[in-house]
Amino acid sequence: MPRYEALFSGLKGRIVRDEPLAKHTTYRIGGPAEVFVEPYGIDDLQRVVAYAHSQSLPLTVIGAGSNLLVSDQGLPGIVVKLGKGLSRISVNGFYITAEAGARLSRITSIACENGLGGLEFLAGIPASVGGAVAMNAGAHGSQISDFIRYVSVICEDGSIEQRCKDEIEFGYRQSSLQSELVIIASATLECFPKSPTLIREETKAILDRRKRTQPLEYPSAGSVFKNPPGDTAGRLIEAAGCKGMSVGGAQVSLKHANFIVNTGTAKARDVRELIAKVRERVYNKFGIHLELEVKLLGKH
Repeated sequence: MPRYEALFSGLKGRIVRDEPLAKHTTYRIGGPAEVFVEPYGIDDLQRVVAYAHSQSLPLTVIGAGSNLLVSDQGLPGIVVKLGKGLSRISVNGFYITAEAGARLSRITSIACENGLGGLEFLAGIPASVGGAVAMNAGAHGSQISDFIRYVSVICEDGSIEQRCKDEIEFGYRQSSLQSELVIIASATLECFPKSPTLIREETKAILDRRKRTQPLEYPSAGSVFKNPPGDTAGRLIEAAGCKGMSVGGAQVSLKHANFIVNTGTAKARDVRELIAKVRERVYNKFGIHLELEVKLLGKH
């Protein structure tokens, strides 16, 4: 692949061809990435973004791989995984600054150690900071945008810009950053003082509830559909008789109807077909069109 040679020679991070993306998604589903890059740091990420733009190459950025359904055919161009090389976290007073690849679990742990409250609702969400900010992750009546102060982004030319919260539009499981041609590099969250003991107690209660109510024993992408106004997708799906419905290795969870799980052999096409069946049943029964929360990547 001559068009990638200049990129290969300049990066410090890991670069491989035809990397199975099933290894990098919580669904354990997905075909190969044409070129897979794990940047060593911000400099690497800037270089990849600028190179992809200058060569008009497709560029896909993933983090923890949650909330994603990747095509069985894989993805063309460059797939960047923001992981350990971009996972630095620092604390300054009431502020926590985390790079895009930092896991939410690490942030909540560091917040607790420093007596910083507010982020307990993030406990158990298997995401990284970049994805959580882009989709405005939330639970238990809170969302990450409630705590965002600044977001640093990498532009198409590789330059870094800092956006304050007021420059970003946040909504239910979405943000204006998703439609911009930028990559989230880091975010600064503003917390408040709180007893570490109380934080641990509340975090444990949240994690215990997740274990009771979510099918954590199977690979999944979390909630498949957004909750419609005044209702929950899980209730509608269950009431439409979809619990336990399956296509191939994909199944509507018997524990939580808004989860479609991979029982072991699911392909992306199985999940897509099951999504379509669930949507049809809910629409036929309630006249409500369920909107996807999971993000589809590649040709489906």
